Amino acid sequence: MKDNTFFRGIRGPVGSGKSVGCCIEVFRRSLAQDKSLDGIRKSRWAIIRNTNPQLRTTTIKTWLDWFPENEWGKFTWSVPYTHHIRKGDIDLEVIFLALDRPEDVKKLLSLELTGVWINEAREIPKSIIDACTMRVGRYPSMRDGGPSWTGVIADTNAPEEDHWWPIMSGEVPIPDHIPRDQAKMLVKPDNWMFFTQPSAMKEMYNEDGEVEDYFPNDYAENKKNMMKGYYPNLIQGKTKSWIDVYVMNKLGTIQDGKPVYPMFASETHIAKEEIPVAAGLPLYIGIDFGLTPAAVIGQKVRNRWLIQSEVVAFDMGIVRFAEVLRNEIATRFSQASDVYIYGDPAGDFRAQTDESTPFHILRGAGLRAFPAPSNSVDLRLESVAQQLNKMVEGKPAFLIDRRCQQLIKGFEGGYAYKRMEVSGERYADKPDKNMYSHIHDALQYLLLGAGEGRALMSNQKPSQVIHAKKDFDVFKRKPKSATHKPSIWSLVR
Repeated sequence: MKDNTFFRGIRGPVGSGKSVGCCIEVFRRSLAQDKSLDGIRKSRWAIIRNTNPQLRTTTIKTWLDWFPENEWGKFTWSVPYTHHIRKGDIDLEVIFLALDRPEDVKKLLSLELTGVWINEAREIPKSIIDACTMRVGRYPSMRDGGPSWTGVIADTNAPEEDHWWPIMSGEVPIPDHIPRDQAKMLVKPDNWMFFTQPSAMKEMYNEDGEVEDYFPNDYAENKKNMMKGYYPNLIQGKTKSWIDVYVMNKLGTIQDGKPVYPMFASETHIAKEEIPVAAGLPLYIGIDFGLTPAAVIGQKVRNRWLIQSEVVAFDMGIVRFAEVLRNEIATRFSQASDVYIYGDPAGDFRAQTDESTPFHILRGAGLRAFPAPSNSVDLRLESVAQQLNKMVEGKPAFLIDRRCQQLIKGFEGGYAYKRMEVSGERYADKPDKNMYSHIHDALQYLLLGAGEGRALMSNQKPSQVIHAKKDFDVFKRKPKSATHKPSIWSLVR
């Protein structure tokens, strides 16, 4: 916090002291503010959280723990929540706001601030961050000497990989699905700095390189203010993805929904090494058309599905996507014997050009493409689930190359049934349409087109039970009298 950069962001595990550190930084900057002509150090800050309940129960509570009303002045509990501290030569006004949607920018437009603290920045869109940078440096006015320092501070737990935070900090490249105009706004300015705290615990691996247990990290921050058993107790009963985000401080996804494929296990279904191309065997590709076209590429080797590649694009027409896909096939899969492509039988014509249907365009590009045999959501999901549940010669029947990041994130919780806004654990009956649904639709078309789930599609009726007469003797049956029907040739003579 001693850094003077205009924007400073700190990312860390739970209990690492991020929020308290930001509270102290707000007050420290008010102490460092130069006095105006009347001898007062004036400053005004906005503290932002995503929702009013979160603001009241977490952010404001933390603030008042350090600056209680009985010592620092009355807190105004009507919106906008405000704490005006007047003590000695300090005049610090702190305004608490709930902003989580791009349209909330208008709440900031009339504010003149010294600084802004964004609490839990992973819940705040980039447009709000940009608006905050416009409102600081406006108080105190130049008549009173202006602010000695001005800027934005932010804290957060680990966000997803495609969030603006890790992209701007340089931890991950700009994803292909982000439009070019937005990508330009995700380049880190020179006056921005990102800081990452150590993880709260360390991972213990077994002989196969899998995480077996956790132990305390000697370099974790804020340890002296935490109970010794806090983190060991915290991780009990938690999933690895939850621990990765909240304890290990790793970028990741935790969805508030029910995973579509609960039988998926990263340790079982993700290959530890890159999956090579099986020369001489056919290549199968599933495609989902639309504004976010996606393709999944794999081969069936000894009755095992090996998913080797994914292609995901954003705001790309089928003509251009066909070129990208053809390039991928030519460069990585030239040893395959043949290529079979299956896609959404209906297609998505809202995102297509008026040249032709998606399948005609693919065939025109030299890619033999066919509609998948069904677009039933249940059949598609079952075709994948069947493979995840199968073992072949002691090995999983379904294996994904670890380079298929979008597909893997979907399996790990991104592709889920959305929780319904009712009491109890109730979820939607179809997977949520989000950034992971396109690539998973493509996988379903691949497997369904390649013949998986064929028994489900046959819709065979159960055999009908026939009750024989009691005096019927199977050993005294008479042969049926042959009824000779005229052949088709006899009719045309």
